[in-house]
Amino acid sequence: MDSLHGSFIPHFKVRQPILVFSNRIKKQDSLLVVDLFRENFPISYTRCRTLETHWDNTQSIRHPAVSSNDDSKQPELIFTRLQLRDEEYLGMQRRSFGSYIAREAVLNEEYWMASWLRAEAHWEASSYKRHAEIFKMKYADQEFKALKKRCSGQDGNLLQCFCLVAVKKEVKNVKRTVLNSIVGTMDLSIRQYLQGETYPGEVKRQSGVLASKQPFDAHKYAYVSNVVVAKYARRRRIASNMLCLATDIATSVGMKKLFVHVSADNKPAQELYKKAGLEFVASDASSKEQLLMCMEL
Repeated sequence: MDSLHGSFIPHFKVRQPILVFSNRIKKQDSLLVVDLFRENFPISYTRCRTLETHWDNTQSIRHPAVSSNDDSKQPELIFTRLQLRDEEYLGMQRRSFGSYIAREAVLNEEYWMASWLRAEAHWEASSYKRHAEIFKMKYADQEFKALKKRCSGQDGNLLQCFCLVAVKKEVKNVKRTVLNSIVGTMDLSIRQYLQGETYPGEVKRQSGVLASKQPFDAHKYAYVSNVVVAKYARRRRIASNMLCLATDIATSVGMKKLFVHVSADNKPAQELYKKAGLEFVASDASSKEQLLMCMEL
């Protein structure tokens, strides 16, 4: 059983400090970043209680799902929470493939795990540096807060945001925690052009005022970002299936175009998007470092 390694130091309330060990931890495991285009967030750090955990399949206690949109208090995260049963997600758009299912994140622990995967990916090349684990915690903390804010519709020209995750399918007589069921993540956001924009992110825009809402749909578009897949789960069509789910959701809410920024030197990600039907766009939203791609839905 492959596993992530490292310490989780959440800046949230926990019931008890938990110490869970796995006897199959492989230190060489890391994350493969298909593409990571992240918003900029201010760095802040607060004192917190250390909670260290690794993958574990031995838990047998079920916890009820907890979902809170109240930004006035920090959510309580239960790192021994078990993965919900597949039937508990009925009615939600999802995509089944191989041993995995791509769907929208539901539990706070799923949002946290998505944030942690992104932190691991961001610091993957610098994991040898001193205090790298602390920086990863700070990154995950900021991303978790920002992700919850985006998905609650409280972020600028974001009209709607979905945090998609790829999880291992339920297996009979096997109990998995949320932490060891998630193998990939992706954000899909529904945005509105700002005045002066013809493509998302163009630098020539003159103001931060939203474009006219008449006709409203003509000024909205879908945008994909923060695509990360765990190293041990790569080459299993996880990213491509999350992308297919993203296009399905975007189409279901009436979007006509889907955009993504990709690093100019990230050839695997570019090939992934090309196979999905995206094409490069020549616009001010592209640069030497970041290229803009688009597809008609």
